[in-house]
Amino acid sequence: MKSLRNPKRRPTHPGAVLREDVLPGLDVSQSKLAELMGVSRLSVSQLIHEHRSLTPDMAMRLERLLGTSAESWLRMQEAVDLWEARQQPEKFATIKRLQPLAAATA
Repeated sequence: MKSLRNPKRRPTHPGAVLREDVLPGLDVSQSKLAELMGVSRLSVSQLIHEHRSLTPDMAMRLERLLGTSAESWLRMQEAVDLWEARQQPEKFATIKRLQPLAAATA
């Protein structure tokens, strides 16, 4: 399936969505969000400043707190992770040399 997103642009990190949309929309501080989620303020800070990846645990907490789906949060993180992996030419070059299974066994 072809994406409409520009493949050269980094996908939006879930922390950016929290920082730019969710917190201002709810008029909630980082500290209050951390308290409501039952995590440390540092964990929330690192997430919203994109220094930490969103974990399944955090996604489930957001699901419960915001009434969103954990899967949607994790898909955002997955898109960022894959994009960043593809930006590492040394790793991607090794992967590109792999032969598809059908061709390797022929």
